[in-house]
Amino acid sequence: MTNTNYPSATPQVPNQPPKKNGSKNIVIGLLAAGLLGTWGYLLYDKNKSSEQIQTFQAQSTSYMTQRDSLKNMYDDAEMRLDSITSSNNNLQGKLTDRQKDIANLKAQIRSILTKKNATEAELAQAKSLIAQLNDKISGLEADVARLTTENQQLTAANTSLTQEKTDLQQNLQTTTAQKQDLEKTVDVGSTFVASNIKITPIDDKKNGKEKTTTKAKKVDKLVVSFDVENRIAKSGPADMYIMVTAPDGKVIGDPSMGSGTLNTRNDGDKPYTVKVPIQYEQGTQKLVEFPIKQSKFQTGDYKIEIYQNGFKIGEGTRSLRKGGLFG
Repeated sequence: MTNTNYPSATPQVPNQPPKKNGSKNIVIGLLAAGLLGTWGYLLYDKNKSSEQIQTFQAQSTSYMTQRDSLKNMYDDAEMRLDSITSSNNNLQGKLTDRQKDIANLKAQIRSILTKKNATEAELAQAKSLIAQLNDKISGLEADVARLTTENQQLTAANTSLTQEKTDLQQNLQTTTAQKQDLEKTVDVGSTFVASNIKITPIDDKKNGKEKTTTKAKKVDKLVVSFDVENRIAKSGPADMYIMVTAPDGKVIGDPSMGSGTLNTRNDGDKPYTVKVPIQYEQGTQKLVEFPIKQSKFQTGDYKIEIYQNGFKIGEGTRSLRKGGLFG
């Protein structure tokens, strides 16, 4: 090569050793480590989140299971209660106070079970209330069983009493019929008997004296007398009804004598001339006497009938004839 004092157009670089790649590898390593750490953290976080989700799911499942279990327990208690009350409506009046307590417990339990976010403490309270409810229902069942037994006993006693009442009514009817027959017998048997019936025509003289006569035109009164007696009739007042029938077939009647109509037992309604009250002494014979007056007596037969207690107890007749030669 030719030496010259002019510089060369191509610069001359001195010889240097080649650069190393170590720093680059360190950076790459750090990045890889960071990336691996990030992946590890993400994997750890994901696993932890999965565990939390599983724990939450388990807790939620447990919560729902507990709540469903309480709901089932409550439903069972209500079924028991419905079974008692529906079959024993006739006993509800006797169990009102007990049922008020039960209704209060049911309201508290429903209030908790219907909450969407009931706490563990509230669910525990519901469980305690359900236990109390079951105790109340058990007591109610015992009461119902006792009352049912008492009711059955009362029903049996009532059936027995009803039969006894029926028997007594039948016996009473028989006794009443017998009593009525006896009373009728006594009533009929207590009717008086009239005897010694007399009808005496009397002529009242001006001097006050009385004279018996059979002449119709001289008769001022007919004196009727008879004896009455009955050993069954009790002492006390009695009425005698006298019917005097004139020869023309008409019953003599006069308001002044208290004439009226008598309902007899065998002869229907009959007019009577006079009612004669007497005071009778049991077991004795009593004389009854009274006058029948008229302004004019007819010629012919006068019929006298005596009634007492609705029965005819005696009768008699008396004939009045014409008087004098010219009648």
